[in-house]
Amino acid sequence: MNLPIKNNRAAWLQGATAKCSVPPPMLDRPWRLVLLGAPGTGKGTQAEFLCDKLGGCHLSTGDIFRAAGAGNCTPSPAMVESLRQMRAGELVGDSTVWEIVRERAGCVRCHGGFVLDGFPRTLAQAIAFQQLLTEEEGLCLDAVLNYELPRDEIISRLSGRRTCRDCKAVFHVVHCPPRSHGVCDRCGGQLFQRDDDRPDAIAVRLDAYDRSTATLLAFYKDLGLLVPISAAGSPAQVFERTVTALEAAITDGLLRTRDPRDAIAGLTSRRGDARSRFEPL
Repeated sequence: MNLPIKNNRAAWLQGATAKCSVPPPMLDRPWRLVLLGAPGTGKGTQAEFLCDKLGGCHLSTGDIFRAAGAGNCTPSPAMVESLRQMRAGELVGDSTVWEIVRERAGCVRCHGGFVLDGFPRTLAQAIAFQQLLTEEEGLCLDAVLNYELPRDEIISRLSGRRTCRDCKAVFHVVHCPPRSHGVCDRCGGQLFQRDDDRPDAIAVRLDAYDRSTATLLAFYKDLGLLVPISAAGSPAQVFERTVTALEAAITDGLLRTRDPRDAIAGLTSRRGDARSRFEPL
């Protein structure tokens, strides 16, 4: 069986002048989704699942910064500034992140759709992005999926991670333990707990996330776009819950951005029946 060729997302990772390796699918009703969730809720994994099943690209701002750090990105003024801030140990500023996303507006208007992960993170970014979509591109979001998990479970997930000092492979003391305690299965290197995976550091990150997203969640709720989803359980269980929540929101008329009949048809039959898609995950 021929497996689908993975898109390298060059236009997103490297900048607007780069060309993606795979042309986007021509979809009558491309999905445009934003994923929110605190660190540890697994929204990046869900973004990959959604892209595989609904089409479109996983647009992660974190991936842009990692590509830039590796020297695989067009050095626009905004990207140069973001690298300066990261090397100084600072958080990349709101306006800088916005300019980086705006430079990639072609990815937003792509007729294959998108799943946006890691942006927006503040109300100012959300308002600017909404204006870009509606006023400049004539587009609209279909939903904003907010992955929720109790704080103590998030801390347990993140504080259990152990990273190899040599190859950077990641394990978990409960969910994915190494065969030998403290030793990397891949290269035999020493495993350690990163400073930002310690419970006190995680709590600080969660406090900052809650402060920055409270008004963001209210903004999307007022627009009728917010869909809360429990992030408890396995990735496959969370994905099934995601599709069920989208179907329910469409059926109940909570998502007002598209014809409900077209939306449900696209969700359940674009890549096969929704219920049968969870088996291989």
